[in-house]
Amino acid sequence: MTKRIRVLGLDEAGRGCVLGDLCVGAFYVEDPDDTVLRAAGADDSKRLSEKKREAAREALASLGEGRVERITPGQIDAANLNQLELEAIAGLVREFRPDHVFMDALGPPKTVPTLVQKLQAMVGRTCSPVWTIEPKADHTYAVVGAASIFAKTTRDRALADLDAAHGPLGSGYPSDPVTKAWLGAWAAKREPWPHFVRTRWQTIVDLGQQTLL
Repeated sequence: MTKRIRVLGLDEAGRGCVLGDLCVGAFYVEDPDDTVLRAAGADDSKRLSEKKREAAREALASLGEGRVERITPGQIDAANLNQLELEAIAGLVREFRPDHVFMDALGPPKTVPTLVQKLQAMVGRTCSPVWTIEPKADHTYAVVGAASIFAKTTRDRALADLDAAHGPLGSGYPSDPVTKAWLGAWAAKREPWPHFVRTRWQTIVDLGQQTLL
C-alpha cells in the first residue's frame, strides 16, 4: 500500500496588531490536491473578502483539518512574541506529525535555514518533516492559503465579539483610522487598558505618555 503524504500548512494573522490575539493557523491534509483546495477557496486570506473567507473556511473543513492557536495580548506583553509564535508552530507540528510542512516566512529568505534548525530542535524527535518556508507562501501553496483562512477568520470573529462590547475597533492595526480613533478615545479616559490591548506596543506607550502631559 502506498503511504499517504501528511502535509501541514501554517500561517498567522494579527502579528503586527495592537489589539487582539495573534492567531497561528494550521491546515492538515493527506495527499493534498491543490486544484481541489483552490476550488474550495484556499488562497492568501488578505486577497479575499470576509464573506469569501468564511465560505472558504466552511468548504475547506470538509477537505482537511483546520486548527488555530491563539496567543493573547497578555501572553505577548509578558513574553517575546517571536518565541511565542515559534512555540505555537512547533506545538502544531508535534500534534499533526506531518511529512512536509509548508509555511510563510517569518523574516528575510536568508534567515530560513536558521529558522528551520530552530523549529526542528523545538519539535524534537516527534517527527522530522521536510520544511518549505517561503515569502508569500500563503498565495503560492494552497495548503498555506487554507491555514491563512483559518487564522484570519478566527481573528476576525474574535474582533467582532469585541466590537459588540467595546467597538468599533477596526482591524486592530495601528495604522487603521478606526483603530486609532478608538485608542485615542480610550486613552483620553485615562483608564487601564482592556485585556485585548497589547500594552507594550509603542503605539500604546506613546498614548500613555501623551495623556500625562
